[in-house]
Amino acid sequence: MIDVGSNSVRQVIYEDLTRAPSILFNEKILCGLGAEVSSTGRMGNDAVKRALAAINRFAALGRQAGVGSTHVLATAAVREAKNGAAFIRKIENTCRTPVTLLTGSMEAEYAALGVKSGFHKPKGIVGDLGGGSLELTGINGQFQTGVSLPLGGLHLMNMAEGDPVAAGRIVKKVLKKVPIDWPGNSRVFYAVGGTWRSLARLHMAQVKYPLHVVHDYRVDAARYIRFCRKIEKNGVDNLKGIDEISKNRRALVHYGAIVMANVLSRLKAQEITTSATGLREGYLFSLLDEKERGKDGLLEAAKELSILRARSPEYCEELASWTTSAFSTLGIDETANEQRYRLASCYLADIAWRVNSDFRAEQSIGIISNAGFGGIDHAGRGYLAIANFHRHQGLGSKAVAPAIASLAPSRLVERARLVAAMFRVLNLFSASISGVLPHVKLEKISGTRFRILVPKKLAQLVGERIESRVEQLAREARCEIQIKVAG
Repeated sequence: MIDVGSNSVRQVIYEDLTRAPSILFNEKILCGLGAEVSSTGRMGNDAVKRALAAINRFAALGRQAGVGSTHVLATAAVREAKNGAAFIRKIENTCRTPVTLLTGSMEAEYAALGVKSGFHKPKGIVGDLGGGSLELTGINGQFQTGVSLPLGGLHLMNMAEGDPVAAGRIVKKVLKKVPIDWPGNSRVFYAVGGTWRSLARLHMAQVKYPLHVVHDYRVDAARYIRFCRKIEKNGVDNLKGIDEISKNRRALVHYGAIVMANVLSRLKAQEITTSATGLREGYLFSLLDEKERGKDGLLEAAKELSILRARSPEYCEELASWTTSAFSTLGIDETANEQRYRLASCYLADIAWRVNSDFRAEQSIGIISNAGFGGIDHAGRGYLAIANFHRHQGLGSKAVAPAIASLAPSRLVERARLVAAMFRVLNLFSASISGVLPHVKLEKISGTRFRILVPKKLAQLVGERIESRVEQLAREARCEIQIKVAG
């Protein structure tokens, strides 16, 4: 896919069209196609030249990678520029495929679909800030009709002639007329777009956030407004973390903060959530059939990692089944999301086995902390990290949980540790290879007394170390568990 935006031109090559697509290649060039549109009505010659050179390279890279289907999307700058049609013809000649010129309402819909693809049952308002425009769309199962506003970073900066105070007045005037309401009771604002992702990274640096994943980074809206107002007044040059933001984007972050503060205030939002998925992911999501769309993005991504990295993906499926039965037998209640996190932990339980045993916990945490998972919040990532860290490092007092674990509340910590204790017992029964777990059963004796039944044919698998880990499992489950060889 080639995304021709008002500020950047980007190519993303995906491995396949699936519910959780993996990215094979990703490159962008900041061309600033929309920089002169508001003042001259045209895309600047230098910007067009740079964009066409980048697209020519992207087309060659696509052929090199054996891309089966290329989709080219163009947004506000191309749509509004007098020389947009001629520019499109040149792109089509280079890429040998039609360009999809998106209307403002199409941009809004695809941005909302992108949020739907990246979050588990999102509810609220999606805002997609590009270089030329801002799209707002309500999302609550179905989509409201979106609106497109001339408040993109480049466009706003030019309209205000580089004056942040003037920019603030313009934004307030435009937003005053916005006809969009919350689709339900959830006043969560989903922020889409590179400028707003950069803004979120700056906020994470200010608060020393323990996870560097911007997707699903959540902040109280009032707190975020204060942060944005500070940037509106003082700019971004002296903020902690600014060195991680490219110099070409810093001015846009300043104007993005102005738009953000006013949007959150105008909509009376309660929470701001940053999204790494947007228009491109939404367009891909629109190409899926209904069955594929209905799959759980988190579980699909975790299963894929299991297939790629586990000794036995079938064993991970057996873990999911065994822990489901065990939680029921022990009477451990789970919310729908907690169940999803447990299942994902099972699929990820063996992804680091090729690493030296001293570093498997560290490897697992690195993958879980940085993987492009959708449909999981940061507390959920904390759950995955705890379960898979303690699966390798043990549950004793010396096994100090990683920093990401601090994002999980106590309820999630308890359940994740219980899952880890199960992993440690079951690994010794099976060597993490499929075929054993279906024959090992947890059953209730009475009250808080339980036993693990092992068939006689597997009796030799029982040993001192397993018994020690069963005691550990019993402590985490706050009950008595013994091993019994049946028959």
